[in-house]
Amino acid sequence: MVKNFLADKPYLFWSVKDKDKLSLEAILEAVFNYGDWQDFLKAERILGRKKVKQIFNKLKNRRRTNLRAKTVNFFELYFSKYAR
Repeated sequence: MVKNFLADKPYLFWSVKDKDKLSLEAILEAVFNYGDWQDFLKAERILGRKKVKQIFNKLKNRRRTNLRAKTVNFFELYFSKYAR
């Protein structure tokens, strides 16, 4: 199911040659950084809200994160309301 998501959204992974080797963290990081709301909702439907929240927390708590401060703030608010 995730492979279909990758095929449908080539603009999210423009810098990656071998998309088959991407981890879930890398896929969601691209969705958070470059995707639109529909991309996020599709990823959430595929993986489940709990799993997406877990990966988001892992990404934001890294020593060096690639997520923008506004992105982190938005999704912290989103998950605090909808994924308790």
